[in-house]
Amino acid sequence: MHFWFLFVHPKRNPPCGGGTPHHRAASRHTYQKEAVVCGRKHSHSVQIIFIIQHIDRFYQRQERISIAISKAMRAALKALSYPDIDIKKSYPLKRQIDAAVGKKISPLYETWDHTVACGDHEIPVRLFASGGGTDDRILLFFHGGGWVTGNIDSYNKVCCHMAQATGHLVVSVDYRLAPEHRFPQGLEDCYAVTREMFLDAPRLFGVDPRRITLIGDSAGGNLAAAVSLMARDRGEFLPARQILVYPATWNDHTERSPFRSVTENGTDYLLTSKRICDYMALYRSSPADLQNPYFAPLLAKEFAGLPETLVVTAQYDPLRDEGEEYAARLAEAGVDVVCHRMPDALHGFLALPPQFAQVGRLYEWINLFLRDREGAE
Repeated sequence: MHFWFLFVHPKRNPPCGGGTPHHRAASRHTYQKEAVVCGRKHSHSVQIIFIIQHIDRFYQRQERISIAISKAMRAALKALSYPDIDIKKSYPLKRQIDAAVGKKISPLYETWDHTVACGDHEIPVRLFASGGGTDDRILLFFHGGGWVTGNIDSYNKVCCHMAQATGHLVVSVDYRLAPEHRFPQGLEDCYAVTREMFLDAPRLFGVDPRRITLIGDSAGGNLAAAVSLMARDRGEFLPARQILVYPATWNDHTERSPFRSVTENGTDYLLTSKRICDYMALYRSSPADLQNPYFAPLLAKEFAGLPETLVVTAQYDPLRDEGEEYAARLAEAGVDVVCHRMPDALHGFLALPPQFAQVGRLYEWINLFLRDREGAE
């Protein structure tokens, strides 16, 4: 087996955050106000440039920023939700934007890269090490992006800050994306890396596999939950813990959805229910996938025997209720579960710069969860 590692050793303590522009609620709000005042109609690509420039200004600020969804903010978010955009056609542009954001990292780190061999292809893996953390605890991270966009480059800042905030090694997996590689190919990549990590962790890292925690946001949260289900069912290994940040767990985000958050938050908060449906249409190989629990973990017939779990949802997220329902199903099956809803938060807030209060609180919850459970081992 071959690993591709990126070790991140900060030469100073840069503020790390990042992620995709559609996650930047405050930035888009500010730019939308400017666009209205100027009275000009800007293209989406021009808008993205202004958004990225505004995000960079946030990195220079040291105070903690808190977002409240005011009436004015709500109006701006509604204007920015773009219900007419067809992600099925625009995902190549979205990938380019993600890559551009990732490339904006300053060259402050020493890096080593490698790959994990898996069948006829190799899976890129990137490892981030905090300057003052321990070397015996790992967060195995699956990025978001609707299974269609995002990569380890676009999540560099997120993983950098994750390593610094938690004191853990963060291993980020660059699984294959749909629609070129539809379900379950990206999931099998995540499973293959997780399997090798758990089976070879003592030899590769000198780490007890029980100190490896799966973590993912959005589609990555879906993948983390599915990997845990798959690991339990296949019996090769079993993660001790998983952290699911606003995960996708259900198969229907139309008006027929049983979850109220889809209708309450599905049109005016950047991530729309239509966008989720489009992502899932690109991800699935056939309509039959919609009934597969590895595609939609809430469809699992049995939830017992799954890892200890932290679920974090966002107040103004279409995926909020299905994430909380997944936590409830786990708890009913006797799994040790903690579930938090982040107030005044949109889907994707993990990717905000660390100065945002929601990001700081998220890592407080993550660290408490890890400290309580890792300390018992």
